[in-house]
Amino acid sequence: MFEAKIYQQRRHRLKEQIKEGLILFLGNEESSMNYPANPYPFRQDSSFLYFFGLDMPGLAAIIDVEAEQEILFGEDVSVEDIVWMGALPSLKERASWAGMENVAPLKDLEKKLKAALQKGQKIHYLPPYRPEVALKIEELLGINHTLAKDYSSRELIKAVVAQRAIKIKEEIEEMEKAHMVTYEMHTTAMKMARPRIYEREIAGKMEGIVLSYGFSLAFPTILTINGQILHNHDHSNLLKEGRLLVNDSGAESALHYAADITRTFPVSGKFSPEQKQIYEIVLKGQQEAIKSIKPGLKFKDVHLKAAKIMASGLKDLGLMKGDIEEAVSQGAHALFFPHGLGHMVGLDVHDMEDLGEEFVGYDEKTKRSQQFGLAYLRFARELEPGMVMTVEPGIYFIPALIDQWAAEKKLEQFINYHEVNRYRDFGGIRIEDDVLVTGDGYQVLGKPIPKTVEELEEIVGKSKS
Repeated sequence: MFEAKIYQQRRHRLKEQIKEGLILFLGNEESSMNYPANPYPFRQDSSFLYFFGLDMPGLAAIIDVEAEQEILFGEDVSVEDIVWMGALPSLKERASWAGMENVAPLKDLEKKLKAALQKGQKIHYLPPYRPEVALKIEELLGINHTLAKDYSSRELIKAVVAQRAIKIKEEIEEMEKAHMVTYEMHTTAMKMARPRIYEREIAGKMEGIVLSYGFSLAFPTILTINGQILHNHDHSNLLKEGRLLVNDSGAESALHYAADITRTFPVSGKFSPEQKQIYEIVLKGQQEAIKSIKPGLKFKDVHLKAAKIMASGLKDLGLMKGDIEEAVSQGAHALFFPHGLGHMVGLDVHDMEDLGEEFVGYDEKTKRSQQFGLAYLRFARELEPGMVMTVEPGIYFIPALIDQWAAEKKLEQFINYHEVNRYRDFGGIRIEDDVLVTGDGYQVLGKPIPKTVEELEEIVGKSKS
């Protein structure tokens, strides 16, 4: 945990923004794999972590704004708990870690909430993303679990987003720890890569590195020679000569701050001429996008800058044609780059996605596009100092998408389908780094992980094992 005063300051600021009512935070519970005593690894709710820091199940908290009161609800351990789990801190002790004094048993939570409702006080809560939390809201507040998300507090969502979007020094230091381990993950994967080993061997080695530091994976690893599948979590393929390997993975620190890095490199250790051409187009798009990052700039404009750079490179190869500004305006580039440039990262790898992208990545001045590709941009609004963004352009050759667009003759004034078909078996390339928005520009987090053609060809396949 951070120092108690950090959690106190966060809650104080929240009370200043939410001027009346009660704020309810429900911590996550254990979730069983296949029977009650065999749970998945516990992961606390990120907003509960942000305001209270307590990384254990069986907790809830209330901030009574008008009464200036904060209460942690939970249970003290029994002798039976100690038999199975060992000595554990008391509820009062855990509360002190978060800078709180008042504690109460969980059975008092419902009484407190019902008393507030009877007095006409508003209960603010965040939208649930786990079914058991929605059911708990129904039990506590009488709101049907199917409607729990609809009745969540927009006021609280906006207040939480405003705080969590801006990372303080201690949070950046924690993210740097995650990047340190992520560097080791990625460079190990590069050294291991060679024909005739399975993807799962590399993925397993990377997860072992993470666990050896007492960290966890920030998200299920994407490691695949089928990089044209954007979120491909399958690791069953045998690495083959001539294929590109996409590695999108990252560590999550002990305090649950994430890193999210992608590298793409040739299984054989040497790019083919065509692979090198496409790779350098993506790399240029990423590098120029990062260089443009600064406060006050809309991230949508950074996305479009990368799209135009890559579309121009594809035109030089004969895969696109016509006026590039117009081609990007009409979305022709999305045949090759069908996703957004990036998203915020922090306590969640897609930071605060549970609160709704319309609150996190968009606002009154920035509305979501309905255009294919651009519609998937998770974050489009103005950048502010303290935000951490992924910058992850890519070029992919997706046979099903190529066939659909070609059959429809979609945007054929900008796309040379005959040439595109030559790349049907190419796969995909994505390059990603995490970038802190500073007061006057940007800072790329973490020790630089090889990403130029020369750096990658120097390291790939160099493991002695």
